[in-house]
Amino acid sequence: MTQRNQRKYVPHLPSMQALCELNYSHVLRILPDCDTEDLSYEFSVGVGLSYEIRIVESARYTSTLSIKQTTKDMPSYLTPSMTVRLYHDARMAEVINSQNTGALEPSYEYPNSKMRQRNEKHMVNIFLAEWLNFCLQHSSSVTSEA
Repeated sequence: MTQRNQRKYVPHLPSMQALCELNYSHVLRILPDCDTEDLSYEFSVGVGLSYEIRIVESARYTSTLSIKQTTKDMPSYLTPSMTVRLYHDARMAEVINSQNTGALEPSYEYPNSKMRQRNEKHMVNIFLAEWLNFCLQHSSSVTSEA
């Protein structure tokens, strides 16, 4: 076993915080109203790419979103889905659940029984940033239904 595998992964908090702040600003640009519970927004980008953002829970300082791809003719296990918590007082958004696998830990020992990467939480937040950026880049072709 190498030295690298013996050390525990420690998240870099400044980069994680910057990523969560970026995700929050992108969410606010996409959603016209992110603090009203039980709203759902459907997006179509191009041909065959459909997404849904649903506000699951809304409180004074937090909102919880469900984000998933709803593309037809694709098995559900291949479509991305995640739960995102918005912290309005800190102006941050972080992925708290991805692919319905339960809460994400800040870091994981590797190897582990679920074969999660050591920095899994950071990686799914990067995926969220890339997805939100994709939606913003294609905003002229995005149709939203509330």
